[in-house]
Amino acid sequence: MAQPDTAQLYLATPRAFDLGVFGDQLARVLDSAPVACLRLSLAGADETALVRAADQLREIAHQRDVPIVIDDHYRMALAHGLDGVHLSTGSTALREARKALGNDAIVGCFCGASRHAGMTAAEIGADYVSFGPMADSGLTGDGKTAPLDLFQWWSEMIEVPIVAEGNLDDDLLTALAPITDFVTLGDEIWSCDDPVARLHAMLARLT
Repeated sequence: MAQPDTAQLYLATPRAFDLGVFGDQLARVLDSAPVACLRLSLAGADETALVRAADQLREIAHQRDVPIVIDDHYRMALAHGLDGVHLSTGSTALREARKALGNDAIVGCFCGASRHAGMTAAEIGADYVSFGPMADSGLTGDGKTAPLDLFQWWSEMIEVPIVAEGNLDDDLLTALAPITDFVTLGDEIWSCDDPVARLHAMLARLT
């Protein structure tokens, strides 16, 4: 993903969804606002379900010129015409994923709240580095959150694009707008009755 002048939208799917329903919902969201990248984040699905989702969502995304990456399964990205991979467990597999996918693919890396992990991923060759969560949900994880000053420092010191993700709200979007390249929205909109309306309300905080 190219580094933008202002924070852009990086859209993530829900961790679980009914493909028949979600495909139409996704199409409406992609038609409603500019999306820099879509991430397939389906968790706990068997291979057949994941392949079906990858193939269907790829068509929806590519019809709208939106690149699509998948969480961790970089071999599936290669086999099913996806544009790359998002490594959710750090840079351990980054070299292997890059070798398998080639230099033209998107290879991004989630680094939690660790500046050191982010710098390591950038040095290895990640196309972007993602930090988060931005707030503690109280439900999962160790309670560590990525501080705003990490984004401020990164935006001033490092050229590799940076992504903010995890439990974003309106106030965080306002604070992040000048110091991040991308924001990932997923459950923040999909959990609402009207994802399009919620998306536009949140994007308004980036302008």
